[in-house]
Amino acid sequence: MFCYQCEQTAAGTGCTKVGVCGKQPDVAALQDLLVYLQKGLAQVALAAREKGAYDAALGHYMGKAVFSTLTNVDFDPARLVALCKETVQKRDALAAKVKAAGGAIPAGPATLVLASDTAGMVAQGEAHGIENDPELNADIKSLKQTLIYGLKGVAAYADHAAILGQEDDEVWKFMQEGLAATERQDLPLDKWVGLVLECGRINLRAMELLDAGNTGTYGHPTPTPVPLGHRKGKAILVSGHDLKDLHMLLDQTAGKGIDIYTHGEMIPTHAYPALKKHPHFYGHFGTAWQNQQKEFGEFPGAIIMTTNCIQRPRGEYLDNIFTTGLVAWPGAAHIEEKADGTKDFGPAIAKALAMPGFTDDQDKGSVLTGFARNTVMSVAPQVIDAVKAGAIRHFFLVGGCDGAKPGRNYYTEFVEKTPKDTVVLTLACGKFRFFDKQLGDIGGIPRLLDVGQCNDAYSAIQIAVALAGAFGCGVNDLPLSLVLSWYEQKAVAILLTLLHLGVKNIRIGPSLPAFLTPNVVNVLVQNYNIMPITTPDEDLKAILG
Repeated sequence: MFCYQCEQTAAGTGCTKVGVCGKQPDVAALQDLLVYLQKGLAQVALAAREKGAYDAALGHYMGKAVFSTLTNVDFDPARLVALCKETVQKRDALAAKVKAAGGAIPAGPATLVLASDTAGMVAQGEAHGIENDPELNADIKSLKQTLIYGLKGVAAYADHAAILGQEDDEVWKFMQEGLAATERQDLPLDKWVGLVLECGRINLRAMELLDAGNTGTYGHPTPTPVPLGHRKGKAILVSGHDLKDLHMLLDQTAGKGIDIYTHGEMIPTHAYPALKKHPHFYGHFGTAWQNQQKEFGEFPGAIIMTTNCIQRPRGEYLDNIFTTGLVAWPGAAHIEEKADGTKDFGPAIAKALAMPGFTDDQDKGSVLTGFARNTVMSVAPQVIDAVKAGAIRHFFLVGGCDGAKPGRNYYTEFVEKTPKDTVVLTLACGKFRFFDKQLGDIGGIPRLLDVGQCNDAYSAIQIAVALAGAFGCGVNDLPLSLVLSWYEQKAVAILLTLLHLGVKNIRIGPSLPAFLTPNVVNVLVQNYNIMPITTPDEDLKAILG
């Protein structure tokens, strides 16, 4: 195997024996095969569009399949085999329509005959992995992989949005164009740069759709205190990102004497009006995804994993954990979606009722969440006045993915050392490095503002755009600095969006992506002044002077 799509890849160059994430070689190969087959399906889909034979439902299917290959989503070889088979079935059925309409199908992934057994599919995946890409130009190969990882992030956001009824065929079409393009050997370097930046534009649209789905369905988040302790009673813990899953669970557990707790990036869901109206939606347990093996073992109830971020479940809680949606781990019970889009969380509810739950009340204080764009912009005049009066000197957006790799304490120290006349906005699980810090306020405006999930990056972008408009300047002229941490492919997609928007002077860490060649990094430095983090003291001095 060879995989270098995440920040924690082995030795900073690539996992070759087993994934740092827990991905086994067979799973890695099957994911590589699924991506290769999706490229072929993309080629056929584009041909079908030309011949008027395209099936609009194909877009969301491809989004789900590509999302399944994102880090910490699907570790179950059986499910990946099923996706490969389904991809080929859809590809061949559509190819027949294209041929009937007089179209042609290119050789390669669009015509690959799938092996008849899992071992054969693993061998096919190994034959079509990253290292076997025939591209000879290292920089173009780097940009191809950057595009693929960006598309994986787009697929995640677009899938979340589609689940809530928000789709735009422009997103699916570009995903198909991008995947198909990675099979080409005739595009010059500048075209690849253009495709990568276009991926950033499309990701902005996908995040806009997701924002519309979340806020249109559950209301705009409002500042909400979230207890970090627990109260006596039965309990279910929900991790991941999916609001619809949480909503269905809250409805199904109403009146059953079970409290619902969030974990990881689900903490911002406490701020949505349609969700927090449930009195048994109580508090938050634990921190970021990489700590789940310890934290889940201490939780006295059922655990539900939605979307990505699962780690290998330990034996002491394997029987208590349930996966749903695209998340899967061999041996973990999976809650399937019905044809009408609903799910029956009965097995998880029964497990929670059979478990001891919390036996006492424990107060660990609370944290505030819910500072999405509507909330922040509602106090925009106050914020603008504070900036003009010198009460607020600078804004920092410190957020992104958390992870276990050494060096991430940088973000804790950075936030702790920000001057008292500065404001820190944060989002995604990177905030768990400092989310419970008491930074005080400036004229009633909290110095630490939790914008939401990584899925809420659109909200942070809109805040920056609105502030720039209020001050009559560009985003790069604002007293705003972005200090980001990354781990997986949604973070890659967000970075591409920021580059598409022309945002400069971004600091990123703890290390730069292994899939970027020195020449590609130099292009980013020259055009956008992207820079790696150094130390909190040095970076604060450079930013604030």
